[in-house]
Amino acid sequence: MAEIIGVVERLWRYPVKSTAGERLAAVAVDDRGLAGDRLYAVRDGEGRFGSGKTTRRFRRMDGLLRLGSRLGRALDGPELIDPLGRTVPDPTAFLRAYLQRPDVELAREDAVSHFDQLPVSVLSTATLDWLREAVPTALVDERRFRPNVLLRTPPGTRPFVEDEWFGREGRLRSGLRLAFVRSSERCVMSTAAQPGLPHAPEILRTLARAHDGRLDALATVTVPGVLRVGDRLRLH
Repeated sequence: MAEIIGVVERLWRYPVKSTAGERLAAVAVDDRGLAGDRLYAVRDGEGRFGSGKTTRRFRRMDGLLRLGSRLGRALDGPELIDPLGRTVPDPTAFLRAYLQRPDVELAREDAVSHFDQLPVSVLSTATLDWLREAVPTALVDERRFRPNVLLRTPPGTRPFVEDEWFGREGRLRSGLRLAFVRSSERCVMSTAAQPGLPHAPEILRTLARAHDGRLDALATVTVPGVLRVGDRLRLH
């Protein structure tokens, strides 16, 4: 049996990892995820990627969220957008001056994946609306959590409904199929300041208490297809 669990309300792609995303009306999806998503990253001389945190794979680089990025249809290279909304003519030169790091470059993905976890993230409006009520002192917006899909769920849907999708398959009219696996483990990047959204540490504290710091549904792609705003997502 299949049930309609929601409608695609917004689509997001992040051409350069850890920069602001671009909203789309439709996008092709293959085994890697949304076409062009996190295809580029800021990489330092040690091979670590610019992020909001420092780990074995990532290096914290404050300021990336104030930048934007977008891709053309050919996916032949991103446009990097500065904090004033201007397209940067030489992304690597700009990043070295902006970050004060002479060893960074804008790099296309090669053998090492740019994804933190799995390739597609889906977040429900039920969960997002609950968080807005739970943290009234913060500006809660899906941009903090960087989903690919914001799914409009029916009125009365419980928060963290995404947990019920794990182990099941979501299907869309294009034939696209997503296998839901688990939720994302949230970090300080969810609380970081970005244009229009001030620093909000209370968000992460609330998520830690309510849901072990987890939010969204992560999926792999089992059958490629197209995602479109307005598509209904059926759960099988």
